[in-house]
Amino acid sequence: MVKVKICGITNLEDALAAVDAGCDALGFVFFKKSPRYIAPQKASRMIRELPKRVIKIGVFVNAGEKSIRRIAKLCRLDILQFHGSESADFCRKFKEYKIIKVFRVRNRVDPEELLAFRPFAYLFDTFVASRAGGTGKKFNWDLIRHLKGIRQPVFLSGGLTASNVKKAIDAAHPHWVDVCSSVEMMPGEKDHRKVKKFIQAAKGRGAA
Repeated sequence: MVKVKICGITNLEDALAAVDAGCDALGFVFFKKSPRYIAPQKASRMIRELPKRVIKIGVFVNAGEKSIRRIAKLCRLDILQFHGSESADFCRKFKEYKIIKVFRVRNRVDPEELLAFRPFAYLFDTFVASRAGGTGKKFNWDLIRHLKGIRQPVFLSGGLTASNVKKAIDAAHPHWVDVCSSVEMMPGEKDHRKVKKFIQAAKGRGAA
């Protein structure tokens, strides 16, 4: 069964609602230019209230090594997600953590570029020049269906909704789906009904 990450969590109420709905991971955005930014101290307090079974993922965009390590330790993060132009060498500095490296897709995916990284997992999102993520726009899912030499888990993101997530899973065969903007009332505030509906659709427990 495909696993679900709910990203852009900014408050405990939304986090608990996502957990109750059956999510497998929560994403916390530590990028100050994002409308879904959460202060590390607030995230740390929130994470202490969450079940251990839920994976806590910190999202970073071209942050410094010291800052990332400080936040990861403070928040007891399980996984670090690098959503910027971080190099393979930079990612390898965090050997004690599982790393998700994000690739923003336009009209092709270069397997050679992916193989240079060898992270814990790859995340594919839609390329939009003006925004690092959370765009609500999808790309051609077939582009990642038959990637050669990739054995790591694949996260699929970008424009996923309760009505298209099953189609996306059938097209791309990801291990994870990652959703943010389509389950919000406004940036940083989740619609709990939409969160539940999305998770049910992704996991095949309800009509999409």
